[in-house]
Amino acid sequence: MLILSPTHPTHAPGPNPKSRIPNPESRMNESIADLPLDDRPRERLLTHGPETLSDAELIAILLGSGMRGKNAIQLARELLQDGISSLRRREATQIAKLAGIGPAKASRVVAAFEVARRLANAEPDQPPLYDPESFARSLISSYSHHVQERLGAAFLDSRQRLLKQREIYVGTINHAAVSTRDVVRFALEANATSVVLYHNHPSGDPSPSAEDLMFTRKIAESLKLCDIDLADHVVIGSHRYYSMRQRGQL
Repeated sequence: MLILSPTHPTHAPGPNPKSRIPNPESRMNESIADLPLDDRPRERLLTHGPETLSDAELIAILLGSGMRGKNAIQLARELLQDGISSLRRREATQIAKLAGIGPAKASRVVAAFEVARRLANAEPDQPPLYDPESFARSLISSYSHHVQERLGAAFLDSRQRLLKQREIYVGTINHAAVSTRDVVRFALEANATSVVLYHNHPSGDPSPSAEDLMFTRKIAESLKLCDIDLADHVVIGSHRYYSMRQRGQL
């Protein structure tokens, strides 16, 4: 007779207790990740701009992460206990010794302050001087191949430095359809004291038409009301240009 031994129910092995212990690093990362999107420093910077962040939030982005029990914002607040100016004066080695910081985070913070210092002491970039001949030649290179007419303008300051250059109209130019207000508005936005208009002739002949001359006078009068001078109107052909200033038509 075959005797079967009693069977015992088998149980799946229980979870390893150690697996229930959260990894400190993941907990640290989740602490900011659990915040609403609009409260997270990085997301706020990307959505609303850096000027909306507090000093602590900006430093937290530089830190990148916190430590066990403290997220990056809390760690940044501790760094800023004596104010941002005090933090700026500290050496990287001093900052690195603080709990939760270390050399990598300290280096990012100190590097950011150094970039800000260099920017504050840097000489402002000077706009290039406007040279009529070089400017006209560059227009030929850029516009002589276009099959549509294009109207643009260069905006100059009181020292004849080129502040900005932009296209204003593309297509078959009906000068009545080009608003003088646009030219005036762009000049005011650039804080210009004078303007150089330009447009191309797809025919290749840069000689201005009667309509070109009338439009130029209209623009000059509109700019004059705002104390802005029309320095020139350059018409671009295939291999040459026509300057109304040089021809005495301005």
